Amino acid sequence: MDKQQEFYTVRGYEILKKRKKGLSPSMEDYLEMIYKHCLSEGYIRINSLAEQLNVKAPSASKVVQKLSQAGYINYEKYGIIQLTEKGRDIGEFLWQRHKTLETFLKNLGVKENLLLDTELIEHHLSMETLNLIELFNDFCKAHPDLLQKLQNYQASRQ
Repeated sequence: MDKQQEFYTVRGYEILKKRKKGLSPSMEDYLEMIYKHCLSEGYIRINSLAEQLNVKAPSASKVVQKLSQAGYINYEKYGIIQLTEKGRDIGEFLWQRHKTLETFLKNLGVKENLLLDTELIEHHLSMETLNLIELFNDFCKAHPDLLQKLQNYQASRQ
């Protein structure tokens, strides 16, 4: 079997992805939230970040320290958190990926579990799949009549 056809468990794929990228899904969530907040404020504090992510401040501090050591943010204990250029670039990608996936799920008609499903899926997409989802979203925007047909078809099946 060639390398492209090898099967791994979900955990196996996560390990392979982490080796390539270096950010865990949790670290991605933190960086995405820091990026979103910094768009409007320019910085964020640990307590605010912890509150937005529904975690305790000591847990947030540990991840923030890792992000700082990896060069994604500037942070000193009890100070503000700001993105480095590297952090802004990755944060922007993560936020765009989130919005792309959320739009895709909306186009499919997901309502009840939109945020949950977006969060569960976003860390496990390949770039190829993400690019195709973005293409699908663009297609739906360019052809609202076809999107409406999909929605009508879904309604008729319920």
